[in-house]
Amino acid sequence: MPSVLITGSNGLLGQKLVYLLRERNAQSKNRYQIIACSRGINRITQKEGYTYLNLDITDSQAVSKVFTTYKPDVVINTAAITNVDQCETEPEACDAVNIHAVNYQIQALEKLQYDNPGYNPHFIHLSTDFVFDGQAGPYSESDQPNPISYYGHSKYKAELLVQQSKLNWAVVRTIIVYGVVDNLSRSNLVLWAKEALEKEQIIKVINDQYRAPTLAEDLAEGCMLIAEKKAQGIFNISSSKTYSILELVYLVAEYWNLNKELIQIVSSSTLNQPAKRPPRTGFVIDKAVNVLGFKPKTFKEGLALIDQQLNELNKKH
Repeated sequence: MPSVLITGSNGLLGQKLVYLLRERNAQSKNRYQIIACSRGINRITQKEGYTYLNLDITDSQAVSKVFTTYKPDVVINTAAITNVDQCETEPEACDAVNIHAVNYQIQALEKLQYDNPGYNPHFIHLSTDFVFDGQAGPYSESDQPNPISYYGHSKYKAELLVQQSKLNWAVVRTIIVYGVVDNLSRSNLVLWAKEALEKEQIIKVINDQYRAPTLAEDLAEGCMLIAEKKAQGIFNISSSKTYSILELVYLVAEYWNLNKELIQIVSSSTLNQPAKRPPRTGFVIDKAVNVLGFKPKTFKEGLALIDQQLNELNKKH
């Protein structure tokens, strides 16, 4: 039974991976041993069917101990500081999680590989569209990164560590991940816009940045397709269509019949954010479609799934 270890399992993607693997196991008896790792307590509502470990990935000895104990066949590293402005203002904290912790995982797996001939772990690392400067999106996997923020630099440095490792590796680049999650401390674009507009709050939304939004379930499926096909290299995993952030928020308002007049249109320069954002990204996802059989949902289908999940949650409460 192959073992899959997920770092950052309390986060949006981490939780979706745990649920997807549990589902895979339910469909055909125990295909995977699931090891979910995050800092602090387990925030996933369902506690059965996997092992949860409180792991600080910035502690190299703790990482080494867990990896040596479980000898995972697949590691999916979803843990990161993704708050772009926090990375800009707290570069050391950003480096600790986004670069050094990735290196600790690589070193632990390389040592295990060296000590155990025949052991070939697959390291799947999550990255971002922010490795690009946003001057020429949508991007393919072969386009040359040129990050313009500290966050983007940290993620690109980690990509290079992964690529230079002795492991079987895959780098998954993704964009604006959205979805419903258990007990999450941070929101995402869709839920933020929906909740604010439902409360009739005026929200400022930029009209000069373009992204291809990614449903968290699609991203989890993309990661597992890479694991199951033992695919290597860089993969773009997002929806196939690029929108302006303003268009996305308008679509959220339309889907839930919310007041669009509360949406105040602004340009990025008026927000005075510490970190620069790439103006236009978006991905060419042909490689993921052709090599993995990846089939992302449209944004509207993603909103429909979120609506269904929120309704189910409301019934429980």
